[in-house]
Amino acid sequence: MNSQLSETFFEKYKQHPTATYFAPGRVNLIGEHIDYNGGLVMPCAITAGTWLLLAPNNDNVIRFSSINFKEEGTFQLQKQYSKTCKEWYNYPLGVFHELQQQGWDASGLDLLYFGNIPIGSGLSSSASIEVLTAYALNDYYDLGNDKLALVKLSKKVENEFIGVNSGIMDQFSIAFGEADKALVLNCDTLKYKVVDCNLGDYVLAIINTNKVRELSESKYNERVAECETALKALQHEIKINNLCELTADKFALHSHLIADETVLKRATHVVKENDRVHLAAKALNAGELEEFGRLMYASHQSLKDLYEVTGKELDAVVDFCKDYEHVIAARMTGAGFGGCAIALLKKGYEEDFAKQLTDYYVAKIGYPAAIYIHQIGDGVKKI
Repeated sequence: MNSQLSETFFEKYKQHPTATYFAPGRVNLIGEHIDYNGGLVMPCAITAGTWLLLAPNNDNVIRFSSINFKEEGTFQLQKQYSKTCKEWYNYPLGVFHELQQQGWDASGLDLLYFGNIPIGSGLSSSASIEVLTAYALNDYYDLGNDKLALVKLSKKVENEFIGVNSGIMDQFSIAFGEADKALVLNCDTLKYKVVDCNLGDYVLAIINTNKVRELSESKYNERVAECETALKALQHEIKINNLCELTADKFALHSHLIADETVLKRATHVVKENDRVHLAAKALNAGELEEFGRLMYASHQSLKDLYEVTGKELDAVVDFCKDYEHVIAARMTGAGFGGCAIALLKKGYEEDFAKQLTDYYVAKIGYPAAIYIHQIGDGVKKI
């Protein structure tokens, strides 16, 4: 692949790339929609991801191109940039902007991106580009930022430059992921621990519903606002900074403060989902995959009934998995509203699973899903 990308780079820019970098996508095994509520999440990096090839130019411009998108961006060097419409290159452009606000004096650069993460699927293709660009520029120009600083910078790009009020989980797991490990990340303190993710006789199946969603145009920001409303109501009686500081028992004592029924449902999911991550970490450490699977199914049900972010496509996948005897766990992953589900599938049944799920899904939804078998991989790196 690297040789093909290098040839494309030369065809486009009439020079050879001088460095290549890779950043993975990610799935979240459990702990959904609680990263922006200060909760625990359990993401892992996957072997699909984004590659970046780059080389300096003497034209005093930044050139962005991608094998995945026809749009190309060329920008004169300047001290700051702003978002332009909806083009994909706003993500790396935002990284340039933030690094320059920190005092970096950028120079001319040609950049070529290629990704094999399905766009808009909930596997964090945008965060992969952000972390990849930040890591590459930091390494290439020896800017001296550590990984955590790059994670925070990438999140700032997502929140302020792009305009999506997401938490830090995506960028963190892409930067700190390890092969065959899951991360248990406290999104409030950013402390984390590594959990062995030994799936034994099972593999991680990723099912793309092929319902593309634009996160910034979805109801994601609405859910963030509903959680903020719940938090403010609870703060009339208890001193907390995040919903996930509450256990389910303590939340039950004070939930009467939340008058709006919808807001109460959102907060109930957040608190109980946070508890599920604690239990899931214990189950994985003990090698209890059946219990881990039960918690994954419970997570999806909560996201369906209380948080209302699944939709008929994701529900169809999970409903099939419940009845397929060689799957012990399934749930949506990512923000929802389409995107992907994940399942723990017994080895040796990959082809049968794909065929039967495809038939079921087409009958229910009208078009096929895409099914991938991925490994749990490493975080961002230079190749």
